[in-house]
Amino acid sequence: MTSTAAVAATPAYAYEARRVTKKFGANVVIEDLSIGFEAGMLHSILGPNGAGKTTLFNLLTRDLPVSGGDILLQGESVTRLKPHEIARRGVGRSYQISSVYLELTFLENVWLAAYRAAHGGRVGWWRRVDRYTALREQASQLLHELGLGRYEHTPAAAVSYGDQRLLEIAVTLATRPRILLLDEPTAGLSQRETERVKTFIATIKPQYTIVMIEHKMNVVMEISDRIHVMNRGALIAAGTAAEIAGNQAVHAAYFGL
Repeated sequence: MTSTAAVAATPAYAYEARRVTKKFGANVVIEDLSIGFEAGMLHSILGPNGAGKTTLFNLLTRDLPVSGGDILLQGESVTRLKPHEIARRGVGRSYQISSVYLELTFLENVWLAAYRAAHGGRVGWWRRVDRYTALREQASQLLHELGLGRYEHTPAAAVSYGDQRLLEIAVTLATRPRILLLDEPTAGLSQRETERVKTFIATIKPQYTIVMIEHKMNVVMEISDRIHVMNRGALIAAGTAAEIAGNQAVHAAYFGL
């Protein structure tokens, strides 16, 4: 039986920014922002350009230091940790621009990420081949589970940009995160490629806590469990797709209506 104390100790959010501020000199990009992401849900962050969305991601992953406030992971402050320490605690991130190694195959890209996650830093080519074999098997299994097995031995440079974005998500998943941050995963994609990426994310979302920045409204509305809307460094609304669609403050800030 679960004790009352154990229930009380469970953090409300898997990942949280609490009263966070970020300044670049005299320019305040985010001011006193509090936002939390419940576990096991797909959270989308909307907002016009300059709203502070990517800056928030950079604060969550410690790619940028906060100017004030606190970042909490599973209820524990991680504000002073380094980016690689955040990653080792189960946070994975993909970026706006694909960062896969184009000259490597899908398998090699995913295997390399798995190796670095398991052993840290550089690849030690002097290590025993059987250790590589185990990681290669894991990488191959992940690609097949994600429906990318047909590209296992295909160089990333030989596929479409949409498939490269799918590979980047696979590379992020190879680090075995519990929380997945996706920064504009459909940026630069055609409608057909966008549909593929959207379906891909919807397929994996039951397994992770996902926080996604996305500008394409149909993607956000169709697959998000909860939507957070930012404007000028502040959170102006949060709710379901239906609640956000009917929110006049969101229409005014995001659509200029």
